[in-house]
Order: sequence, then C-alpha cells, then structure tokens
Amino acid sequence: MSDEGGYLLDNRQQEAGARFGALAALFDASTFRHIDALGIGAGWRCWEVGAGGTSVPAWLAGRVGPTGHVLATDIDVSWTTGGAGYEVARHDVGVDPPPQERFDLVHARLVLVHVPQRDRALAAMASSVRPGGWLLIEEADPALQPLVCPDESGPAQRLANKLKHDFRTLMAARGVDLGYGRTLPALLRAAGLTDVAADAYFPVTGPACAALEHATVRQIRRHLTVAGLATDAEIDAHLANIEAGLLDLATSPMISAWGRAPR
Repeated sequence: MSDEGGYLLDNRQQEAGARFGALAALFDASTFRHIDALGIGAGWRCWEVGAGGTSVPAWLAGRVGPTGHVLATDIDVSWTTGGAGYEVARHDVGVDPPPQERFDLVHARLVLVHVPQRDRALAAMASSVRPGGWLLIEEADPALQPLVCPDESGPAQRLANKLKHDFRTLMAARGVDLGYGRTLPALLRAAGLTDVAADAYFPVTGPACAALEHATVRQIRRHLTVAGLATDAEIDAHLANIEAGLLDLATSPMISAWGRAPR
C-alpha cells in the first residue's frame, strides 16, 4: 500500500512542538551567530520565512527593537503565536506573492527543501531583499552525511541507520532534494546576490539530537509502516533504544549560505 501524499512533518501533528523545540536547541545558536555577523541592528526590517516556532522571530525582534519590524510567516502558523515585536501571517512562499515591502534581512531555515516550487520561492525571497540587505538560507544536506549513527557499532545503530534511510526514501518520493544544501551558494549567485559565502554545522550527539530523532520517528511512524518500509516492531525497538540512551544520534549537516543584494 502506498502513502505518497502530504508533508511528512506536518505542523498540525502533536510531535511538531517537540521537533521545533529540539531544532531550536540544536540550531538557533548557529543561526543567531550568522545573523549577528551580517550586522543586524536596531531598525532592521526582517522576514522570517517558514518560522515554525517562535524562537527565531522573538530573537530577531529583540535585535531590531521597537524601531524595527519582524514578519514571521508559515504555511501553517499553529505554533507561531504572535509576540511582542513581531507579526505573524499565514503565507505559502512557493505559491503566494511575497510581501510588498523590502527587507534588510530575509531568512529561512529548513524550508526550501520541502517546498515543491523551491525555485520560485527562492526567487521571491531574493526579490524581497532591499539593496544592500541580506538573504540567509539554511538547509540540511542529508546526502552529504547519510548516517544518523556515524559510529555504526552494533545492531541498535544499524537499525537507526536503516530507519533513517527509510525516512529519506519517503522524502525523496515526495520531491525532497536530499543534496539541496550544497547547491545554495550557486543558487544565491544565480539569484544575483553578491558577497556569497557558506558554512556547515553538524551536531553529532546530545539530548537535543535524541529528542529530535524521537519526535521525528513518532511523527513519520504511520508513513513508514503504510509504505512497507519499516515494521512497528522495528520502530518500537528504535524508540526504546533512544529512550535508553544507547545511541549517539547525529543530525544532517546544516548548510548556511548568505548573500547581499546589490546596492
């Protein structure tokens, strides 16, 4: 039986909140380091695309202060509650027209790889950067490091890697480009941006890695079993191994790429 429709990591599922918390713990510090390096300050106008949770728009609002403005958008704003200093709006970056205003910073993390119209979405974001402003895109590159347990030392680790391979099979079937992260610098240059640079961040283990894996597997469980890729017994064993602290669980490398709109 096939299960080919829909987004695997739907924000409406209860596990989404746990995933957003784990992603914030894993990647916010790296994201904030990059944005600080781009010079964010009071009065900046920022568009946070595919915000998911509140941690990034809230941090941006603190940096730009009362004279700035932060717009946080997502196709599903269930977890993006409004807060002091930032505005929340429902928006599909691959379909809907971009906001009319121009921004000093446009940022998206783990968004484009899941958008079927990703070329259109990237063009919309690039067009929304004011002259001299910055576009910062952060995407995972699962194909760059395919193992969730790089140290495949036993059956528990082999099972974890097998299930991660199964998950990525589902992602690829839905049009996810598992090597998209590495293409970001070339895509930003093709969009007409200058001063393009990039780096990668790769957490190898820790509580947030385990929390992310646990929530993700629970969220995609039905998809894995319906597609015949994994059994309930395999999934239960993997979840138990995570809960027992038996695994050093890595994330995919996160590629951060940034470029400036010509003045």
